[in-house]
Amino acid sequence: MSTKHRSTERVRSNHHARGLSRLAALFHRRWAVPVLAELYKDRGAKAVTLTNRLGVSRESLRATVDELIEHGWIARNPGYGHPMRPEYLLTRRGEKLGPTCVRLMAVMRNMGIERIALRKWSMPITLALTGGAEHFGELKRILPGITSRALALGLKELQRTGLIERRIVDQYPPTSSYRLTRRGRRLVPVLQRF
Repeated sequence: MSTKHRSTERVRSNHHARGLSRLAALFHRRWAVPVLAELYKDRGAKAVTLTNRLGVSRESLRATVDELIEHGWIARNPGYGHPMRPEYLLTRRGEKLGPTCVRLMAVMRNMGIERIALRKWSMPITLALTGGAEHFGELKRILPGITSRALALGLKELQRTGLIERRIVDQYPPTSSYRLTRRGRRLVPVLQRF
């Protein structure tokens, strides 16, 4: 393998790892992506508007907003004035994520998978499967902070939803491999933008 080819593979691998890390942080809260999408579409919003539009409880929204602020993706509006001014705005970093969040929400709604796809590990697992990992151990190693139980449950849910397929590899001892289905691959172009 040439030096240039190894260097290109290393860059791809680093980019993939950063994307997995960002997705894991972003999907840590179920409402993070929908909140970012709404803030991007409306150029900001009040908490009550987000609560009503998304159907999220005040407590869940508060926890999500606090975490998004901590990551530097949104900020409280520092301005004064009109009572209809947005309470939360995207930061520059959030503006970069906004269009991808809007697109991902549209794809998930179109596929009818929002309930499963917005779970903590669903999209990080999906993205991990695009990087060449196929086995449970490989997936666990490259997903930052995932437990064996969370990975097993995530794989089971994604398989039940028809986004991935599990194959038994006929060897001794038998092992399982996981791959995205055609349906699951529809998410890849959007997830790779993160």
